[in-house]
Amino acid sequence: MTDTVRLPLDQARALTVEALSRAGLSPEHCAALADTVMAGQIDECHSHGLYRVLGCVRSIREGKVNATAVPEVVDQAPGIVRVDARHGFSPLAFRLGLPLLQEKARTQGVAALAINNCFHFSALWPEVERIAAAGLAALAMTPSHSWVAPAGGTKPVFGTNPIAFSWPRPGPFPFVFDFATSAAARGEIELHRRAGKPIPEGWAIDGDGAPTTDAQAAMAGAMLTFGGHKGSALAAMVELMAGPLIGDLTSRESQIFDAGLGAAPCHGELLLAFDPDLLSGGRAAENAERAEAMFDAILGQGARLPSQRRYAARQRSEATGSVDIPKPLHDDLLALLA
Repeated sequence: MTDTVRLPLDQARALTVEALSRAGLSPEHCAALADTVMAGQIDECHSHGLYRVLGCVRSIREGKVNATAVPEVVDQAPGIVRVDARHGFSPLAFRLGLPLLQEKARTQGVAALAINNCFHFSALWPEVERIAAAGLAALAMTPSHSWVAPAGGTKPVFGTNPIAFSWPRPGPFPFVFDFATSAAARGEIELHRRAGKPIPEGWAIDGDGAPTTDAQAAMAGAMLTFGGHKGSALAAMVELMAGPLIGDLTSRESQIFDAGLGAAPCHGELLLAFDPDLLSGGRAAENAERAEAMFDAILGQGARLPSQRRYAARQRSEATGSVDIPKPLHDDLLALLA
């Protein structure tokens, strides 16, 4: 079993900030990225935790990312906010656009935040959770690089194209799901490759279009969508909604823009926020009870809600005040400080 290193939460965050700062990232971006990275690590979603720092530093060093970009927030229309990330990482752009998105959703009932020209590396649940914390429901989606073959095909067209949704609930944890439209996240395959482990069947095909459980062959071939043609259709929807609809790149175009450097994907992101009070005609409290009755019906038969595992991990991490990461990853992170 791979040795692990236990890091106090403040040390894990400090290591993240220091590595990003050494690479030239501005303090504002360092803080926003550290929040996102730590959210993944605290929830024990290792493919979106401190491991992502390695890719962020690589993307900066390759010269693609504007490490000091100052995002521009544009009040586009009564229900639309645009943020031009100016080829910086997306977390800071989201942070700056969020207040206006929330304000518009409370005024209009529905509002959209379109983030353009951003390098995106992270999960979407930290973003939709932030929106839910304001009492709003939320939907988010983004393309990536073209790593995923369409159903019935063998060549990459789509990105992993995640979709996330949140619903505000009483207590500390909203109802949230966040999943790739591919059978697995790209980071999960990379973690299997780093650990020398086979990937499950159905995740990918090799360069010849044959099914494979070899992580290296999968990364050289194509990933697969979940649920066959259903996941493929959802992936196409994400490409359209978070690409041409908001005037940004598709996953194929992002791959071309990368020019083989292997940086984080550069494209757009679409987030929608919904006000339960306005949309229900002022009956938000009554309808929230109906939502809770549905959740009780799910839990009452022994099923679980999405994100329950993450929330339990978050409580463990906060109780111990620490996180565990593989020692090879810790070594790689320390090497960034040398």
